[in-house]
Amino acid sequence: MTAPTEFKSIDCLLIANRGEIACRVMRTAKQLGIKTVAVHSGIDRQARHVREADIAIDLGGAKPADSYLLGDKIIAAAQASGAQAIHPGYGFLSENAAFARACEAAGLLFLGPPASAMDAMASKSAAKALMELAAVPLVPGYHGEAQDLETFRAASNVIGYPVLLKAAAGGGGKGMKVVEAEAQLSEALESAQREAQSAFGDSRMLVEKYVLQPRHVEIQVFADQHGNCLYLHERDCSIQRRHQKVVEEAPAPGLSPELRRAMGEAAVKAAQAIGYVGAGTVEFLLDARGQFFFMEMNTRLQVEHPVTEAITGLDLVAWQIRVARGEPLPITQAQVPLMGHAIEVRLYAEDTEQDFMPASGTLHLYQEPAAGPGRRVDSGIVEGDSVSPFYDPMLAKLIAWGETREEARLRLLAMLEETAVGGFKTNLGFLKRVLAHPGFAAGELDTGFIPRHQAQLLPPVSELPAEFWQLAGEAMVQSEAARIRSDDAHSPWSSISGWRSVTGQQISLHLSCQGERRWVHPTGSAEFNGQSLICKSQLAGDPHASQSIASKLAPTEMQRSLRAIRRGNALFIEWAGELREVRRVDPIAEVEASHSHQGGLTAPMNGSIVRVLVEVGQAVEAGAALVVLEAMKMEHSIRAPHAGIVKALYCGEGELVSEGTALVELEEQPA
Repeated sequence: MTAPTEFKSIDCLLIANRGEIACRVMRTAKQLGIKTVAVHSGIDRQARHVREADIAIDLGGAKPADSYLLGDKIIAAAQASGAQAIHPGYGFLSENAAFARACEAAGLLFLGPPASAMDAMASKSAAKALMELAAVPLVPGYHGEAQDLETFRAASNVIGYPVLLKAAAGGGGKGMKVVEAEAQLSEALESAQREAQSAFGDSRMLVEKYVLQPRHVEIQVFADQHGNCLYLHERDCSIQRRHQKVVEEAPAPGLSPELRRAMGEAAVKAAQAIGYVGAGTVEFLLDARGQFFFMEMNTRLQVEHPVTEAITGLDLVAWQIRVARGEPLPITQAQVPLMGHAIEVRLYAEDTEQDFMPASGTLHLYQEPAAGPGRRVDSGIVEGDSVSPFYDPMLAKLIAWGETREEARLRLLAMLEETAVGGFKTNLGFLKRVLAHPGFAAGELDTGFIPRHQAQLLPPVSELPAEFWQLAGEAMVQSEAARIRSDDAHSPWSSISGWRSVTGQQISLHLSCQGERRWVHPTGSAEFNGQSLICKSQLAGDPHASQSIASKLAPTEMQRSLRAIRRGNALFIEWAGELREVRRVDPIAEVEASHSHQGGLTAPMNGSIVRVLVEVGQAVEAGAALVVLEAMKMEHSIRAPHAGIVKALYCGEGELVSEGTALVELEEQPA
């Protein structure tokens, strides 16, 4: 054991991040009596993490490169605010060794590992080379310095397709592409390099064999400045989309105590080999035979750390602060608790019907589940906030703990049922389907879970039935009447069944939802109470249940409650597990829209144009990439739906565009 380290005081902490992780770090800091400092971009001035901090400093800009990646500005903000330490959160500068050194040079404590450890592990290539020397099993791949296309082409041919391109610095699915064949390599490599440069300021890549149907199991390690290092059990993070985790749980289902110990001890050895200090995660691929292969080490706190906290009863952010101050770890390996089971889901702003495409906009509706035993929500948003296209699309994390995995699963499902989000597409319904799937309930986990069960998890969009539209009409009229009643309780217009000047007149509403439109004639057959719609005549959407109950009860006794929430001009109604946004059709807005560019390929989300790949007059084949749009730190190619001639371009590189903006006009080639 090394000599005792000098104790250092931290009474003011700057969090060099945003969103839910900034709010989460602030929560622990305040519990420890530590003043908090927030930094923010120009468009984050009203963000929740800014409002919750004791001090807030504006970095300006919008994109990460103009704000949260500016290490010099962040250090200056810490010095100006009187902070003695910086917590980097995850992403942004959290694994940037140069930033860690700059903090040290400025006399600031960096709540992360030493820069030397980050140098060894922040680069996936260097980490794999180090593990190879230590005889840790590796997935076959190329982790060298040469970054030209021909080097990657030769390596991929040796490895064998499919291969996986990965950013050497960073994680979270950014700069990661699966390449099925050699013809796809050039475009995929260029795109992955741009994503990596944008997200991490480092475009270096590695390539490795794409292992089919492995489990992703990671070990949480923690080390102090006194030579102590231990592991806090493992997490299973196999449920992923776009190589980014969606569901995480601890402990990993089905692991024997012997395998858990072997993986934990291997992770500790990896950390000790590089002189690690603080919180870190060693990630492995685990195959069906129980063999595990080193993937990478994340030298930071992970998004999924709450499930580890839930099964150990420990506060990992508090540990980070104490270790940074020079204190030893408070327990030994034998004393690490393992209590019950915890599952976490990530709530994202994304359109699951469009290949999980990120979404952005105004959060018109946001309701979190009620707090209680075994229930936790980490979020950085409130209703009314704007969700920007410049940052990761994660809105919140919902975490449930139970004595057993099944108890945790059911509790988390209940929490998701209580959650309401409106204003843009989210993965809320998708998360419910994952947790409710029999395969997930049985613990049948691997990284191919989502594509294997795609038919159940991502069902095709179907036309909304007449019953939905009728209920939407009832709720729309009654919610509008409720708004009148709030102004004048004695108004004769305050009820659908109230007095009208023309007898026998039927109310007609023109409604829109999910691109569909219907004329609806409300009859007063349901009651709206501000949060739910009570259907008295039948159990809406479940005719089998309705017939079963009808055989025992009189029709007047049957009713079902559907969630229905009014926000401004929008009505959000729960149907088939999803909240559907219903509005009255606005004829004026339709006329205005008709004057926009016709026949153009439009932006699927808010973002910035990073590449324009075609020119006016150019002939293109079906599927050809026309424009590359960056949003939420990921790239998305706008491709030709058919062969044709580029008639017009409505965008340029570097331009910011809004969802629905026409980008390219493509004219079909004459036969």
